[in-house]
Amino acid sequence: MEITYYGHSCFGIAYGKTALLIDPFIRPNSLASHIDVDALEPTHILLTHGHADHVADAEDISRRTGAAILAAFEVCNWYEARGIEQLMPCNHGGVFQLDGGEVSVRSVAAVHSSAMPDGAYGGQPMGFIIEAGGRRVYCAGDTALTMEMELIGRHWTPDVALLPIGDCFTMGVTDAIFAAGMVKCKHVIGSHYDTFPPIKIDRDAAAAQFQAAGCVLDLLEIGATTTLN
Repeated sequence: MEITYYGHSCFGIAYGKTALLIDPFIRPNSLASHIDVDALEPTHILLTHGHADHVADAEDISRRTGAAILAAFEVCNWYEARGIEQLMPCNHGGVFQLDGGEVSVRSVAAVHSSAMPDGAYGGQPMGFIIEAGGRRVYCAGDTALTMEMELIGRHWTPDVALLPIGDCFTMGVTDAIFAAGMVKCKHVIGSHYDTFPPIKIDRDAAAAQFQAAGCVLDLLEIGATTTLN
């Protein structure tokens, strides 16, 4: 399983024939200006919620590639009204089996808000647990620290957790460390930081805090890929 970081909260997760693209906010992100969006060929686009900094490129990529949008029911309704046909609506607890069961995507709770770019209701925000090749990734989406994370640690302990660390709109570093403990994961890849002034972080201090807690914090360069063997 390969994980590629495209900036902000956007990740690619590839395994076999399945290529997931999570929360594509690339073209409007000046930090990701070197990423060629037209070169991305996902099979599925996963949206954690409807905010513009998570869905900006979703419609264009879906139209170009035919990638199905997997998201909350209300988010999918919004895209259906815009003429997108390849939709996989879900809600918390729902599980999709992709590529003949080689990859599974489970929708889990997140504590945040959700509205579409035009202000329409965006349903309940969510995270995803993605399983493939005997490995498990927890993508928390935009979320505060929540006791729901204990259920993830109890039933679906991830090998790596994609956690927001920028504070202000989501968890900050301290709460993300608590979250890592709750989901019982020692390997965290940071998301939702540095893109805008309110969520800029001290990278060295953040890494040191995670290390002191016995965890590894990866702050991937935009465009970088890491492999879970």
